[in-house]
Formats: sequence, structure tokens, C-alpha cells
Amino acid sequence: MRLITTLTLLSVTLLASAHATPEWVNKSNANALGLLQALGTFSPEMASSYGLSQYDTLVSDLNPNVSERSRAALTKIKTELEAKLAIETDARVKQDLQIMIDATTLRIEGSLLHEKHFLPYESAGKAIFSGEFGLLNDQVAVSRHAAAVTRLQRYTGQLPGTTALTELAKARFEEKLSDPSLQGPFLAEVQQDIPDTLRFASGIRKLFIKQHIDQAPGAQAALAALDVQLKDYADWIKRVVLAHSRSNFVQPEEVYAHDLKQVGLSIPPRELISKAQLAYSEIRNELDVLAPLVAASHGWSETSYQDVIHHLKRDQLAPEQTEAFYKNEVIPHIEALIRKNHVATLPDRPMAMRVASEAESAVQPAPHMQPPPLLNNHGEQGAFVLPLGNPSAKGDASDKYDDFTFKAGALTLTAHEGRPGHELQFARMVEGGVSLARSIFAFNSVNVEGWALYSEAEMVPYEPLDGQLIALQLRLLRAVRAFADPMLNLGLMTKEHAHDILINDVCLSEGFAREEVDRFTFRMPGQATSYFYGYTRLMQLQASTRITLGSKFDRLAFNDFLVNQGLLPPDLLASAVQTEFIPQQLAR
Repeated sequence: MRLITTLTLLSVTLLASAHATPEWVNKSNANALGLLQALGTFSPEMASSYGLSQYDTLVSDLNPNVSERSRAALTKIKTELEAKLAIETDARVKQDLQIMIDATTLRIEGSLLHEKHFLPYESAGKAIFSGEFGLLNDQVAVSRHAAAVTRLQRYTGQLPGTTALTELAKARFEEKLSDPSLQGPFLAEVQQDIPDTLRFASGIRKLFIKQHIDQAPGAQAALAALDVQLKDYADWIKRVVLAHSRSNFVQPEEVYAHDLKQVGLSIPPRELISKAQLAYSEIRNELDVLAPLVAASHGWSETSYQDVIHHLKRDQLAPEQTEAFYKNEVIPHIEALIRKNHVATLPDRPMAMRVASEAESAVQPAPHMQPPPLLNNHGEQGAFVLPLGNPSAKGDASDKYDDFTFKAGALTLTAHEGRPGHELQFARMVEGGVSLARSIFAFNSVNVEGWALYSEAEMVPYEPLDGQLIALQLRLLRAVRAFADPMLNLGLMTKEHAHDILINDVCLSEGFAREEVDRFTFRMPGQATSYFYGYTRLMQLQASTRITLGSKFDRLAFNDFLVNQGLLPPDLLASAVQTEFIPQQLAR
């Protein structure tokens, strides 16, 4: 009964939003129903974040044998998708079927690998905060906020037939402790989770107050239960998990190889290291050329790029001024530059931007894009979110960030997280009728972050010298990520060496450098490589297209074509340019 009801609701949702979309998109979306249903069954918070409101009151399945049950469901769906692929004739629908098959295969492989190598540790506080934030952030319709109370009641076991997520997470961890072959979580991650767990409880209470649901029926009881449960969970982490944590962050090589595939890389780690090290040398040469020009424009005697970057970073915005500066000065200016120079076609509405809360910063301490609902969207927008620090850092003065709140870096940061980067990419997917396969199941860091870094490069010629230097600094960071992340995870570099490169060569603050090393080693191993790889694939694609078209190359048309494809993987995107865009331009 629940399966039939869920699929019916999904069908209504999709058909209601697909009336103006091409027939092939409707057909592809119909193929996606089974996979969406599986996601909703085991990870309803994920389905809810896509815009499927029927999952708003539900929570993740952490009951016994969840890994085996989810793999069985995915395997069944994969077999069905493969059968459809064998008889499909539309090339675009076939591409989408292959995207979904590949995504399902990766999920199954990842589940098996983690079950083979690791104890099933869950940061319950982070999971609960993320689930509540998914309903209570400013990009979600107010009509959906009340569901956050019911969801919290499920998280805390306040509803009949439910068990607190913290208790389920403990049980899944402890039932595997007798297996000596399984590794525990990385020690630094666990140590960070202890204070963060209490921070998340406070963050959820603030969200309830902000969205005026703290006095809704059941809210106060659920919040009180959460406070007790997360304090108990933090104590359990200290008592049980710490004793089974590992001090060596290096993962088995097959796990790291899967991490790279999961974020979208299709080259071996050592080949990536070689390409990134070459780019590192070339970008440093460019910085050495540009830095004396920036120094001369300010009358500074120091001309090394490191000294000039540190000079520029002294022009810090006060925290209370940051959001207004971006909204009133930076965003209107960059939008004018994009339109004037025909970089990309922009929506006729303002871009959303905000400063992150403390709890939100603990989940994601770097600038990021909060995507809009990709399904059943009623005008909700994505937002460029800017943290002002890392609340999980050690807390001394050296942990203060100065990397995101100085004026010279504002244009490049906005080009990446806002327009023409992430915000435009997601807005076009929501407003342009892209298929679910290309907006959800092709979603990986290479496809997303590659476009954002490419967008930075597209805007560099129109920035002042100060901004150009910072754009190069951030491109250097992406090259360092692309060799430091794999070198760390393959045991070819120490954390101390990576930290020193980030401080001395890339000129990051101490707080940001620590966060980056955390990212490489336990937050998201492999993910940081995606920026450089995705960017190089797009730049190569632009170059080959320019060479083919010569004087007929139209950059505005090319960039609009790219962003209109949704999140196609690099190989499929290159094929679309070759078979669709180039013939269209040659025929003009």
C-alpha cells in the first residue's frame, strides 16, 4: 500500500510540473520514478530536499539490515533500468537511462565497500540538523515548515512506533564491534563531532524560533527530548566511539578510488596528480607576473604574490557589513559585467545571498550554494551562503578566517557560488525543464564544481587587477587540492606538508587551511579534486569548439548551451557539443 501511494504521489508531482516540457523529458522522468521511490524509502530527507513534500515528515531508515535492504531495492531498480535501455530508441532518453544506471551502480558499490571496511558510524547530530535545516532554510516554502515538527518527533522517538535516531545509530555501530576487520572512524572527525553534536541541538532550536514553529503542538517536547538525546549521544561518542577510532586517516585504496568515481573523476589518481602539479607551476608563474602590477597600483614595496595577497586580505569587511556589501554592491556589479560582455544569459530576477548560521557553518564551513528544490518548485530560489568562520576549529585567534570577507575576493567568490556559477546552473535546471536524470542523478562534484570554476575563469578578464590576482590564487588552491587530496589519501604526503603548502603557497588563513586538510582526510575525501578536473574538461571543450568553429564561435551561445544541458558528465557533454551545438552553429 505504501509503495503504491508513494509512486502515485510521485507521478502526480512530476506530471504537474512537466506540462510545458519536451516529450523526451517526460519519458525520462517517468523512468526515474522507481529510483526516486527507493531514495524516498531509505533517505526521505534527500527526496524531500528535491522538492517531494510527501517525504517531509519522514526520516532515514537506520533499522537493522538497512544496507542489505537498500542494496536489494537498488539492484532491482537497476535491472529494470537496464531492460528499458535495451529497447529505448531516443538518444537523450538512453543517455539519461545510462546516467541513472551508473548512479545506482555507484551507490551499490559504495555501500558494499563501506560495509567491507568500516564500522557504521553516524554523526547523528549532523544528520538531524541537516534534515531539519532541509525544511526550515529560507529557500523552502513556508507551507512546508510545519512538517519539521513531525520530522523532529520521529527523530526523537516521540511518535508511536518510532525509535530515537540516536539509539538506532548506536545500535548499528555497536552490533559490528565484534568484527576485528572493520576500521573505526577517523579520530579527528570523532573529536570534532563531540562539541558539534551539542551545537546542532542549539541550531535546531534557533531554526524553530526563526520560522515561528517553536510553539507548535509537540515542538517543545521534541526539542527538549533532542537536547537530552544529543547530550547522551555526545557522551556515548566519548565513551564508546573514541576507543574504536583510528589515528591513520588513509583509506584502503579501493575505497578512495570509489570516492573519486563518486565525485565524477574518470582518470587514475596518479594521472590527476601529474596534471595538477603542472598547473600549480604554471599558475604560480602567472601570479609572479601579476603581483608586481597590483603592488604598483597600491604603492606597496613588497611585490611577491604572497605579500600582495596578504596586503589585499587586510581590507576585511566587518561581519555585520558583509551581507549588505554583497547584495548592494558586488552582485549588481557582476551581473552588469556578465550582461555587458555576453558571458551568459541571466534570469530577470535578483540573486539570493545570505550569511550562514553557526550550526550551518559547522556542517559546511566553506562558502556554498544552497540549491532550490529541483522538483515541484513554486518559485523557491537557491542561495549563495557565506560562512564567516569555522565553529568546529580549535577556537584560538589563529582560527579566524580572512579568506572570504575581503573586498578583492568578492567578485570571484560570487562568480563561483552565484552568477554565472552555481546559482545560474541550478536556476536554469529548475526553470528550463531539465530531466531528473540530468538534475538529480547526474549530480556530482565534477559536473557542478567544474562549471563554477569555469565561471570564475570566464569573468577574470573583466575584474580589476586585485580581483584577477585573487582569482589566480583560488585557481592555485584548486590545483593544490587536486594533488594534495590524492597524495594524502594514497599515503604520499603528510598532513603537515599539505598544511604548509596551503599556508605558504596558497596564502590561506590558518582556520581555512585546517578546514581544507580536514576536508581531504575525513570530511569529504576525493571531493576537493573535482573543481580542477571539471574545470580542465570544460576549458578543453571550449578550446576544441573554438578551433572547430573559428569565427563562428559564439561564447554566449556556447555557455548557454552548456548550462542548458543540466549536469551532464564531461564525456556526454562533449558529445552533445559535437553532435548538437557545433552543427547548429555551422548552419548559421
